Parts: sequence; C-alpha cells; structure tokens
Amino acid sequence: MLRISNQLTLPADEIEIQGVRSQGAGGQNVNKVSSAAHLRFDVTNSKVLPDFYRERLLAMSDQRLTKDGVIVIKAQEFRSFEKNRDEALRRLYLLIKGVTVEQKKRKATKPTRGSEKRRQKAKKMRSETKKNRGRVDGGF
Repeated sequence: MLRISNQLTLPADEIEIQGVRSQGAGGQNVNKVSSAAHLRFDVTNSKVLPDFYRERLLAMSDQRLTKDGVIVIKAQEFRSFEKNRDEALRRLYLLIKGVTVEQKKRKATKPTRGSEKRRQKAKKMRSETKKNRGRVDGGF
C-alpha cells in the first residue's frame, strides 16, 4: 500500500514488485541473489487512480512510462532487496506526486536597455579582437 495523499492510496495489489538480479560487480552473490527491485504500475488499468492523475501521468514524456501506460522502475542501488523495494516505491511516489504540481507559466520579458548595451559592447570588442588577428604586413 502506497499513500500518495490524504485522498489517494494505491493498494498493494496494483503495484507489482519483482526481485531481479542487479547489474554490475557484486562478488560471490552476483549470480545467486535477486537484490534489485523491478516495479510495475499500470496507470491505464488502475481502479483507484483518479482521472486527473491518470491523464497527467499518461501525458508526461518520461522514459519510465511504456506505450501501454505502464510505469516501470528498476532500483538497484542497494545490496538488499528490501531497501531497493523501498527506493522503487519512493520513486513511484515522487513521480505521481510530481504530476500534481502546476508549472508556472513563463512571462515573456524584454532584455533591459543596459544589458542590450553591454551585449553590443562585448560583440564590438570581440569583433575588434578577431579583426586584429589578420595577416600582418611586415613591410620588408
């Protein structure tokens, strides 16, 4: 069970977590122990997820979201499966919580007169520097 907010709690049967083998070096246990956590959460078929969350999650362009609307998170930072499972759940929580935040609209602004003058002055100086790099006539 994953509590997102006071009104939204995801039941454990909608979140599928499997143990898989971690990548990279691991010593003697690397071929025996499944310490990485592979989390799958189906956004499209979730019964408790409100439409607001579902629309926002499906609209985001994140590589963890498949074409079928399934969020896939692989956590393999820690050596124990329990810690990796908790980390995967934390990432899912942050992902779902992140879509609720409204992005501020950017106000278009014009550069200040001083910044324009400084930019023009810098361009002029750079132009002079490059102009002086030409072939030098030795006069011999």
